Amino acid sequence: MASLNSFVLELGVIFCLINTILSATNNDSTSRRTSNGQCIWYGACYQDPNTGSMKNCYYDGPPKKLVDDEAIAILKKRCPDLSPEATCCGPDQLQILEMNMALPQTLLSRCPPCMENFLKTVCHMTCSPEHSKFLNVTEKRFDPATNVTYVNEIDYFMENSFMENVFGSCRQVSVPSTGGKVMDLMCGDWGSSKCTALRWFSYLGNKETPMVPFQITYHNETSPTKGFIPLNLPTVPCSKSADGILPACSCVDCEESCPVPPPQPSPALPFRIAGLDGYAFVMTVVFIVGSGIFLLGVFLCSGRKHLGRNAYSYSRDDFETGTESNFDERQVGLVSGAEEMRAEVARRLAVPQHHSSQVALGDAEDSPLQSSKRSSMTSEQAHELETHSISKHPDDYENASSFIEKLGANTDTLLQNFFEKWGTFCAERPWLILFLGACLVMGLGHGIKYLRIITDPVELWASPSSRSRIEREFFDSHFEPFYRTEQVIIRAVNLSRVYHNTSDGVLVFGPAFNPNFLKSVLDLQERIQSIGEGTSYSFDKICFAPLRKEGQKDTEVTECVVQSIWGYYQNSIDIFEEDGTDPLGYQTNYLDRFVKCAGNPYDPVDCLAPYGGPVDPAIAMGGFLRPGESLARHPDYKNATTVILTFIVNNYHNKSLLAPAMSWEQDYVAFMKNWTATQKPFYMDIAFTSERSIEDELDRESQSDVVTILISYMIMFAYIAISLGQVNTCSRLLIDSKVTLGLGGVLIVLASVISSVGLFAFIGTPATLIIIEVIPFLVLAVGVDNIFILVQTHQRGVKKSNETHAQHIGRTLGQVGPSMLLTSVSESCCFFLGSLSDMPAVKAFALYAGMALMFDFLLQITCFVSLMALDIARQSANRFDIFCFIRGSKKNEPSSSNGQEGLLYSFFKYIYVPSLMNKPVRCAVMIIFFGWLCSSIAVAPHIEIGLDQELSMPEDSFVLKYFRSLKDYLSIGPPVYFVVKSGLNYSDVDAQNLVCAGRYCKENSLVTQLYSASKIPETSYIARPSSSWVDDYFDWADSKPCCKAKKTDHSFCPHDDFGCQSCNIKFGGKEHRPLPEEFSRYVSFFLRDNPTNTCPKGGHAAYGQGVNYNTNTTTKLSTVGASYFMTYHTILKTSEDYYESMRMARKLADNLTKTIGVEVFPYSVFYVFYEQYLTMWPDTLFSLGSPMNKEKLANHRSLNGDHFQETHFGRA
Repeated sequence: MASLNSFVLELGVIFCLINTILSATNNDSTSRRTSNGQCIWYGACYQDPNTGSMKNCYYDGPPKKLVDDEAIAILKKRCPDLSPEATCCGPDQLQILEMNMALPQTLLSRCPPCMENFLKTVCHMTCSPEHSKFLNVTEKRFDPATNVTYVNEIDYFMENSFMENVFGSCRQVSVPSTGGKVMDLMCGDWGSSKCTALRWFSYLGNKETPMVPFQITYHNETSPTKGFIPLNLPTVPCSKSADGILPACSCVDCEESCPVPPPQPSPALPFRIAGLDGYAFVMTVVFIVGSGIFLLGVFLCSGRKHLGRNAYSYSRDDFETGTESNFDERQVGLVSGAEEMRAEVARRLAVPQHHSSQVALGDAEDSPLQSSKRSSMTSEQAHELETHSISKHPDDYENASSFIEKLGANTDTLLQNFFEKWGTFCAERPWLILFLGACLVMGLGHGIKYLRIITDPVELWASPSSRSRIEREFFDSHFEPFYRTEQVIIRAVNLSRVYHNTSDGVLVFGPAFNPNFLKSVLDLQERIQSIGEGTSYSFDKICFAPLRKEGQKDTEVTECVVQSIWGYYQNSIDIFEEDGTDPLGYQTNYLDRFVKCAGNPYDPVDCLAPYGGPVDPAIAMGGFLRPGESLARHPDYKNATTVILTFIVNNYHNKSLLAPAMSWEQDYVAFMKNWTATQKPFYMDIAFTSERSIEDELDRESQSDVVTILISYMIMFAYIAISLGQVNTCSRLLIDSKVTLGLGGVLIVLASVISSVGLFAFIGTPATLIIIEVIPFLVLAVGVDNIFILVQTHQRGVKKSNETHAQHIGRTLGQVGPSMLLTSVSESCCFFLGSLSDMPAVKAFALYAGMALMFDFLLQITCFVSLMALDIARQSANRFDIFCFIRGSKKNEPSSSNGQEGLLYSFFKYIYVPSLMNKPVRCAVMIIFFGWLCSSIAVAPHIEIGLDQELSMPEDSFVLKYFRSLKDYLSIGPPVYFVVKSGLNYSDVDAQNLVCAGRYCKENSLVTQLYSASKIPETSYIARPSSSWVDDYFDWADSKPCCKAKKTDHSFCPHDDFGCQSCNIKFGGKEHRPLPEEFSRYVSFFLRDNPTNTCPKGGHAAYGQGVNYNTNTTTKLSTVGASYFMTYHTILKTSEDYYESMRMARKLADNLTKTIGVEVFPYSVFYVFYEQYLTMWPDTLFSLGSPMNKEKLANHRSLNGDHFQETHFGRA
């Protein structure tokens, strides 16, 4: 945006040029034709007191011979096709011509054929010896004070083909500073998009145009008319050399000069088979074939009655008795039918509480490690079953066990023994364990005081080592960060369209052009600009003011960049309400001015905003595009339904300098919230944001989540307390409840989170708000599972007669400990693998979550086991829960009977599992699962990856409303900068040719490649040609009025300081560019010079921050370092648009790097948020694959007992 803001004053430059060149006389005027070969003027004899322009003396006579040597030199230089032997211009006219030609030359000389063709129209009008053939004086005036008659108005007859050819050679000449075309500056209201040959010349000859000395009415004719012969001269097309010496126009300035672009690859066609979605078709076939094979296998195997000669068999009734004899019988029984299998699975899912210690083979509840399916089992009478050890003779089984299988079985045995002993140890010393646990938690929790929480979205989203962050840091440190943007989107509500009757018919405007609506917009704009008045952070102290003069101490509010429709009216109600009448008698008003300025925002007379630059209508207006429509060449801004106010604030790489801007933004947000709630007119809908708003809203959301976390923990605590209790009678309610144990379990979960956060705070790993928002819920869910497993296994187990409570607890932990260990290690490993992600938010979350789960496991097998021991002792002593100092009545002594099965337990054991184990149901389950898998695979390629930024904001956030409005109403893409790192010697002509886009520049130069990319925006996502400080520097240096130096020390002086002298830059070579030393001497002058009417190419506004240079204090020569070339992306709506635009920009930058031999990279503010989506699919597959592999390794050793069991004891 900044690049567009400054250079619009070039229009005036062109007018200057034409006015002087045409300097004309005045007369009382009669439309008449003079004789052939006669002049209509000679010499400049009258100066207009109002404009200061010189007008030509009326002269109806033969041409005269030039005798002045200087005048002859000028004629040969500017008008080589005219002879000094006979001209209709005097030396004074030629002097004026030479002086004023410097201005159009600044804009048009980059295309030599255009400049030559344009000069022909001016030279022949000024000096042709045959004026009377194609010029007609329609008005001449007499000045009695000087006794001269001067020409005041003429008709200029041109052959239509000549006019079209001149226009055609110039219409595509670019203006590097704006990325637009020169016709945006030279064609008035029409701009480059609607300009034609006649409109161009008519505008240049219109006396209403500033600095045009008199009316020149152009006529494009195809044959002689009214006795005049239209001027018809040979022209040179822009793609040809003008004189065989000067080159043709470059590709950027002449499309015909561009090489034929390679054919663009056609968009990838969707994968289809027979007109159907290919993925769905393939997976449908896979499903049908796979299901058929499965059903065929089931059918072929259905007659098999026995699964193996030595298969291990048991019946359901075997699990209803606990005798050792029955258990031994089960070891040698045979399997017959499916009933036994159903009983086994039912027992695995719901272990009978009477026999939790009597672990049948493969009890999944007792231990998912399942050695053999328990390699070691303990009977109710403490009988140790034979362990399938490594020493077991292989001939005892049908197939010998592998070493790995035996190792897995023994590992499970060791784990069970370890956890049994550990549980007994903790249960016997509960207070010591709780004390040590509390010390550990408090010690680690102390680290929270060192915790650093990241709220900056950039730091959350992109790793410091990622390419996007490195490039962003380079850009910010060399050019300052992109401007801070404060934006208000104002939509007109319940307002009708506005109709305006004009000479072109009735124009229909959108509701945003309602005059009362626009006046309210101005009121809001002025009030926003007045925020902070009288403070150190007022808007004028923080705003971006590109035309602020060097050394200027204070900035006026009017110098601040504000992109608003009111810039077209100079923020003035009086100008807005001005009415007039056009030549056809139609009333003109503020709507006509908008149409004019929207068509050519660079019009220096009516359209430049108070800050001195343009207002881009695509930024200031919204809602003029239909859904799905992109910004075309001729957008109809009249349909706008929305006005957008954009306030640009300076940004700094040094964060300490941002305090004033942050304070202003805070007041701005507070003001907008209050204004929207209390003062907003009924016909407005407002959405707004500031640069700091996203970070503020994320912080607010995290603070509000604290209440949610507390509520969820309280609910989970209540659920645990109620569910763990085994209350059978009201009299034992306060004894059998588990409120204290439930509270302890929840506190242990919370302590694990605190310990994890404190540990990483000590290490120095920064946290993110997502840790506060998500990890407590995650650890709570996992922790509660383990609590239920541990407590309910103990409750459903039968305490042996010779066991203490501590030993019973130890035996319980021995049964479930391996399961808890396996799940905790697996879950933690998955999270720790997530820390391989480069995204800081994900990395921090994975580390904190993985460590919290590990702490949760450690605290559960220590502190929670100790709490269980204390609670069981309390319950056995018949003491109340919570109020443990109160003992219950003896008649309420606990019964020695075993616990009862709950409803959910009974449902799974007696209804769900038996039903699931029916053969038809099993087949249906497998087919349904397989069908679901196939359908998931079929739709996976259609998943859209990306970031929905709306999901990051709470529903009540004003930023969320802004995001939605931005998507609907903003109609321009974000700027993109192609940064060229240091290393290129810009003073060398060959290096210049690798970058520039004007004369003698290479066809594949940097700027030319960017221009070519802008011609295919559908695939390149580049919307406009780029700016080019190199080309503008050449034009600036070649314009005599531009470069000024102080007379004393030859240091920089603004070009509008008349007390300074011209630089007299020396040029050389056929390229006519500054000599290497001159280039280095004056490049800093160019980058410090502001553009004006007399020198529109000053580079300070556009490139002051965009070019790094170092000046040698001794030689005063400057060396250019890193610089950028700015353009715009196309309108980006979806996540795919964002990351694909970045992908294409990087591809283009790689080509540029190869071309110039110096690293080039693209940068836009959104790149850091979308970079990870470029590799989302590979990263996703890696993230999914790595945890599965790690979990497989973690489980492999412990679960090999499963295979051992299946091999030797039968396969269900």
